[in-house]
Amino acid sequence: MTTFAPSATAARQSGLMAWLYRAEGWLDARGRGAWIALMVLAFVLVWPVGLALLFYMIWSNKMTCSKSGRARHMRRPLSMSQSSGNSAFDAYRDETLRRLQDEQENFQAFLERLRHAKDKAEFDQFMEDRARKTRQDTAPQEA
Repeated sequence: MTTFAPSATAARQSGLMAWLYRAEGWLDARGRGAWIALMVLAFVLVWPVGLALLFYMIWSNKMTCSKSGRARHMRRPLSMSQSSGNSAFDAYRDETLRRLQDEQENFQAFLERLRHAKDKAEFDQFMEDRARKTRQDTAPQEA
């Protein structure tokens, strides 16, 4: 019967991995500043290690804002299909959302009419300038 005994290298690697996991947990508990400080220190002492830490931090999303406390505690707004449990509030919310939707559509239509009027005014001005220039160019030739 053969027994499996892990080699010294395997035991050392599992110990190193365990130490790395503990270090990562310790740094995570202290926040983004601890990661940045470690990366800067690693760049100063041994730049390849600092570069490796930078790549790891980017790869593991340790530097994104989505992991901050603000993003975790933000609440999702209620949509029209979700009920708050209060029918009076739900009716008020639905009516307000409908009114705001109508106002937005009216405002978008107003902006479109405003853009069209501005474009028309600019085009009319261009045509007047062109006609004026044509009249000026032809006037000296007749004299």
